[in-house]
Amino acid sequence: MSRIAGIDYGTVRIGIATADLEVGIAGPYENYNRRSERLDGEYFATLAREERITRFVVGLPVHLSGNESQKSREARDFGTWLEKLTGVPVEYFDERYTSAEAEEILGDAQLTKKQRKARLDQLAAQIMLTAYLEAGAKGNDAPGELE
Repeated sequence: MSRIAGIDYGTVRIGIATADLEVGIAGPYENYNRRSERLDGEYFATLAREERITRFVVGLPVHLSGNESQKSREARDFGTWLEKLTGVPVEYFDERYTSAEAEEILGDAQLTKKQRKARLDQLAAQIMLTAYLEAGAKGNDAPGELE
């Protein structure tokens, strides 16, 4: 079974979602709080191995125009590091509206602010990975020019 992981990159917290390509449904996996490069590396190497991840899809935060941002560069640097570390191919996908959509969904839920925050990044990763699957599991490695 081919499994992929969606990554909602953040400098403090990384949201993770997973999907089986045969089923085509993404689900939240967890939020990972960054610690150090060594511990982050151990976590993602274990994730790739234990979950049998065959592809990572890293969300690219781009401007409304589609042009990439400084955060896009950081997400790409993270993706390069992740691919070197795990040996698992990395694709990139436009995540322009995922956090806003996740906030809207969680805002409608009867959750405390702390509970919403705890679910936000993994839900954003799930939304991005769902959009990736609906687009035919095709990444867009270059949504726009860097500004």
